[in-house]
Amino acid sequence: MTQDRPYSQTLARLREAGLRPTRQRLALGRLLFDGGDRHVTAEALHDEAQTVGVSVSLATVYNTLHQFTEAGLLREVVLDSARTYFDTNTSDHHHFFIENSGALMDIDGDRIAISGLPEAPEGTNVARVDVIVRLQGAARHSG
Repeated sequence: MTQDRPYSQTLARLREAGLRPTRQRLALGRLLFDGGDRHVTAEALHDEAQTVGVSVSLATVYNTLHQFTEAGLLREVVLDSARTYFDTNTSDHHHFFIENSGALMDIDGDRIAISGLPEAPEGTNVARVDVIVRLQGAARHSG
């Protein structure tokens, strides 16, 4: 990333995904993608945006996260009806969820073997299998 074009990587990513690079998408995209893979909630991203001076509503953050997910830039990880994370790592992988802290950590996709899946109902196919291993106790958070 160059000094004179701080949004160039985010701009390219949005254009490749077919999304118009609005001010909000660029700002939120930069927060999400400039720093390695991470897991965020809409509320945490909204707080982070406010902290760095990006004026954006929580509703806009939610809308943008869902637009990024639909465009394939993010992966939605639903833990329960009240807790959803957005993952910048869209590769085939699974997650550890540390219940005490709310931390989510990646598990490489090849570390878990899935077998014995029932056949999908007629007219459907399996899009993805998500495994969430729920942990209790302390563990270091890695993103």
